Amino acid sequence: MEIRDATTDDVDAIRSIANDSLNSTYTDFLDAETIDDAIEQWYGDGFSEDLSDDSSLVLSIERGGDLAGFAQCDLVGHQHKTGRILWLHIGPDHRGDGTGVRLLVRARERLLDAGAEQVQAFVLEDNEGGNTFYRDHGFEHAGQREVEIGSETFTENVYVETDLEDEGWGAVDELEVDGQTVYVSYGEADRGSKAPFYSAYETDDREELYAWFCGNCDSLDNAMDAMGRLECNVCGNQRKATRWDSSYL
Repeated sequence: MEIRDATTDDVDAIRSIANDSLNSTYTDFLDAETIDDAIEQWYGDGFSEDLSDDSSLVLSIERGGDLAGFAQCDLVGHQHKTGRILWLHIGPDHRGDGTGVRLLVRARERLLDAGAEQVQAFVLEDNEGGNTFYRDHGFEHAGQREVEIGSETFTENVYVETDLEDEGWGAVDELEVDGQTVYVSYGEADRGSKAPFYSAYETDDREELYAWFCGNCDSLDNAMDAMGRLECNVCGNQRKATRWDSSYL
C-alpha cells in the first residue's frame, strides 16, 4: 500500500474512482444525471488546477500498483487553521480491507502537519455508511451545511475533531500482517522519518502493546535499541531515540 500526493497523471483514475464510488453508494438518493453532473463539476477540466493549489491536498492510495481511492482536502480560515476532508472515495473493490481507514489517517496527519488546529469531515446526510465511518473513527457530528450538486441542493453532515492532542483518537484498524491479526491504534502514533509508527495490539481491548506498526510500509518487522530508537527493517523508517525526543518537549 502506498499513499502519496496525487498528480495530474492520476486525474483519469480519480475521476473513474469517484464515478464508481458515487454510483455504488449514492444511487438511493442521487439519480444518474446528478452523479454525472457531480463528476463533471468536481473532477472536470479544472481539477488539475486543484492539485497545484497550495490550500488543496489530494492524496491517492495505491494497492497492488493500482489506484484504490483518494482523499480530497483543503485548508481554510485564518492562516489555514482548519483542515477539511471534503471527499474520501474508495473503489468498491477495495472496501472493507482497511484502505479507507488508512487514507483517513494519512489525510488527517497531513492536515495537522500543514498547521491545521481543527480537522473537519463532510459526508452527505443520506450516506449512512459514510456517516458511520466518521463516527467510528474519532469524529463527532457538529452541524450541517448545504451543498449544490448539479442543479440540486443536498444536506451534508459536518463532523469535527477538536481535541487533537487526545491520544485516545478512535481510529483502530484490524489488520492481518504476515499471518498475524493485530489491532493498530492510529491514535497512538510516534513520528518517524518517513511516516509515523503506530501501536499494535494482539487483542481489540488494547491492554498490552504487541509491536510497532510502520505506517510507511505496513510492516511489524522492526527493532528498538536501548535508547528507544526504532527502525523498520523493511523500509528504513526511523523513530528518534526516546531520550532525544523528551529533551525537546
